[in-house]
Amino acid sequence: MVRGVLAAVLVAGVLGVASPAAAAGGGGDPTAPTDGPCAYTPTPDDPAARPVPLPRDPRRTPSRGHVPVLLRTNLGPIPLVLDRAAAPCTVQSFVHLVRHRFYDRTICHRLTAYPTLLVLQCGDPSGTGEGGPGYRYRDELPTDLPPAPTDPTGARRVYARGVLAMANAGPDTNGSQFFLVYGNSALRPNYSIFGGVTPAGLRTLDRVAAGGVTPTEDDPAPLDGPPALRTEIRKARVWF
Repeated sequence: MVRGVLAAVLVAGVLGVASPAAAAGGGGDPTAPTDGPCAYTPTPDDPAARPVPLPRDPRRTPSRGHVPVLLRTNLGPIPLVLDRAAAPCTVQSFVHLVRHRFYDRTICHRLTAYPTLLVLQCGDPSGTGEGGPGYRYRDELPTDLPPAPTDPTGARRVYARGVLAMANAGPDTNGSQFFLVYGNSALRPNYSIFGGVTPAGLRTLDRVAAGGVTPTEDDPAPLDGPPALRTEIRKARVWF
């Protein structure tokens, strides 16, 4: 029973964003969403971790093709391949943040090593797990994930090793934080999948995971917290 409660807590917490950070919006109304289908919406009640403008939101959001992105970290490269067809608004936002160097000189603040939840979470310039880009946008949730064999209720699905997905603080609260899955994980399908990690990137993730979570005085072998091997995204670049 304790194990089950811990799993639920980790699923709720590791992939969450404590508060979707905000920035000033454009135009006369600082809370008005963009006019296109993605409706990127400023959240001015929460200050942005690093100021960035709202993404472009064209009526015809690109929904075909793949975008390669390279995260250069202090522990090795993490090449990503973004999938526009799977999550066009998410990819549009992520590429926007990369091009504005939002992710440069940021740390991956959370590593989870629970047997059914194996992820590294990044994307918050404040390094606290509470920061974001100053806007939020709608979910683009997966519908075809297989049931997790570890969940007899069938509620959780398999987020497979190599998946790239958005963290959130509830429905339609995507911002800048994302997670990289280094081992098959059981999650409710509440997180937008927008691409994957290449084999070279998985080798870097495995190195981070092998270092474990930073121990504390109260817990010498934690399963959730900052990675023991500090993981810094030095540069993030689109590399066509």
